[in-house]
Amino acid sequence: MKLYKVGGSIRDRFLNRAIHDTDYVVIGTDEKCFLAGFPSARPVGKKKAVYILDGNEYTLSHSKNIEEDLGSRDLTINALAEDDEGRIFSHPQSFEDIKNKILRPVNQKNFFDDPLRVFRAARFAAEFPDFYISDELTGIMKKTSEKGILSSITAERVGMEVLKAFAAPVPSRFLKLLFSTDSLNPWLEEIVNFPQIPAGPKPYHNGSLLEHTYNVMDRLAGDKLLVWMGFCHDLGKSLTDEKILPHHYGHEKTGVQLAERIGQRLRLPKAFIKAGKTASLWHMKAGTYGDLRPGTRVDMLTSLLKDELFEEVFKLSAADKQNDYFVIAKKDMETILKVKLPEEFRDLGEKSASKIRELRCQAISGSKGT
Repeated sequence: MKLYKVGGSIRDRFLNRAIHDTDYVVIGTDEKCFLAGFPSARPVGKKKAVYILDGNEYTLSHSKNIEEDLGSRDLTINALAEDDEGRIFSHPQSFEDIKNKILRPVNQKNFFDDPLRVFRAARFAAEFPDFYISDELTGIMKKTSEKGILSSITAERVGMEVLKAFAAPVPSRFLKLLFSTDSLNPWLEEIVNFPQIPAGPKPYHNGSLLEHTYNVMDRLAGDKLLVWMGFCHDLGKSLTDEKILPHHYGHEKTGVQLAERIGQRLRLPKAFIKAGKTASLWHMKAGTYGDLRPGTRVDMLTSLLKDELFEEVFKLSAADKQNDYFVIAKKDMETILKVKLPEEFRDLGEKSASKIRELRCQAISGSKGT
């Protein structure tokens, strides 16, 4: 049994990047023998024998040797390994591509064998924004999509790549590469028509819905939940009747259903599904918060307080509208939370809810009434 460090930890060392995870490949053994040597290892793989041990991932390879294993990987920059003596093994192109900052596939067959590599490649494009995407990579991604095998990937694996990409420095690059290689269907089919849809009427918007979504996502880079909200906030515009373009009346509500549909399809955590729906529903009002009536403000703040997404929605709004009403909204939130329901109106169901809403509206409007 031979153990090798592989992939990202080796690559990032040569790129002088911080190393967050260390993965291992195990060659020359089976699961029974591996567990005999590492009884505390916990299985996590379904199709492959993959284990977690001390926070690190160990994959049992069927390859005869490490060279054969490296030949089965996705990108040349990831086809690196190190044994316990510190010896480095690599694909012939690995170090040249690391030096020249090129994303290049190891070979076509590997993408056909595991089409998730289409999404992994797009994720690496977002993680390494200064790397050039080779023609070989775009060509293989297109061929993989054309074979109609992207639908064979398990939802959880695609969802995991989406979230990793949305945590990257330039998340829009993930979508850009999927767009350019016709790799959106079936997982992100709702945004296929984004390039043909105007983001909105001038002077508020000048480009397409796709360009606008890219910009919002990149302004929110660094927080994958916020980037996901940026991705979801204008989904409803994809359903706008062509007759009313470039306007998008009511897209906030229609987008809620789409955000939920995509989140569930990708098996994303419930917190992300809720955040996507909330982003669609409230982003417009957050962007015009200063002009809202007290009742609308109270309803909005109450809803965001319940969803625990108050600050996130206003950060999204600032990235979307370039209007930042967070300070004003925070003051209103502090005001309504101080309002107490009089004893005589408690435990009266809808009447209690109506009264507390009335009192909160009066409080933020400066009314002296009770």
